[in-house]
Amino acid sequence: MTDHHQSTRGEPRVALVTCAELPDLDPDDRLLLASLTERGVTAEPVVWDDPAADWSAYDLTVLRSPWDYALRRDEFVAWASTVPALANPADVVRWNTDKRYLGELSAAGVPTVPTSWVAPGETWQPPAERGEYVVKPAVSAGSQDTGRYDLADPEHRELAAAHVRRLSDAGRLTMVQPYLDAVDTAGETALLFLAGPAGPTFSHAIRKGPMLTGPDLGVEELYKPEEITARTATAEQLAVAELALAAVPGGARRLLYARVDLIPGPDGAPVLVELELTEPSLFLGHADGAADRLADAVLTRLSATAR
Repeated sequence: MTDHHQSTRGEPRVALVTCAELPDLDPDDRLLLASLTERGVTAEPVVWDDPAADWSAYDLTVLRSPWDYALRRDEFVAWASTVPALANPADVVRWNTDKRYLGELSAAGVPTVPTSWVAPGETWQPPAERGEYVVKPAVSAGSQDTGRYDLADPEHRELAAAHVRRLSDAGRLTMVQPYLDAVDTAGETALLFLAGPAGPTFSHAIRKGPMLTGPDLGVEELYKPEEITARTATAEQLAVAELALAAVPGGARRLLYARVDLIPGPDGAPVLVELELTEPSLFLGHADGAADRLADAVLTRLSATAR
């Protein structure tokens, strides 16, 4: 970081926040760099916990791929609160990095996947009901530490209990959810929204194939490979997404981007599984013009912060 005041004399400067494992950004996010350059914006990747980073040197700091934060969430949230002009804002980061927000969205009338919670140190036994369940921590990224268990299988019941104990021993809150088996055929739909003059505007949608094939055995992965294809969003999916965005604390107009992840529930209607507002993949390479739309959204946010 050399010129702390470059933006006052010329091009605005934008930091694209990443992690040490991806110092040059995720390949999908690199598509944004050219679009920003075409718009007269100087953008560069910066590792979020780099002690040499000077966040005051940037007109806007955009969270993109800081995917190692899950085991350091308190540190990450504290860091976010110190960054000027952060997108998305630090209070949204605090709220969205703990998946207990699903309970708030459910209370606000958003159809969400049913979730039970197991606090660290709390005794847990697999439910008596047969069927498949997902076990994962309330703070995670990229399906890390997430497993799928068939509770009709005695071995899976033991592995599910061991998974909860492993998270509990690490002081982590655990989520237990029924596995929505429509994901095996219909897949998961991610709806992408980007900032516009009047608030988040729908950009594109993608289909993600099923990712959970079985139990989590404690092998650490930064992220798991995904099967991604383009998808056309339905009116019903868009309606659920709008409900979720309307329930964001502080209002959705402050968001640079949002990703709404949906899976058909038992009755076929879309159910929210995650509302990604912190560091979601935006799948820019899977929709024509998506990188340009995100660059325009960055310009919208730069204009707002300059007022």
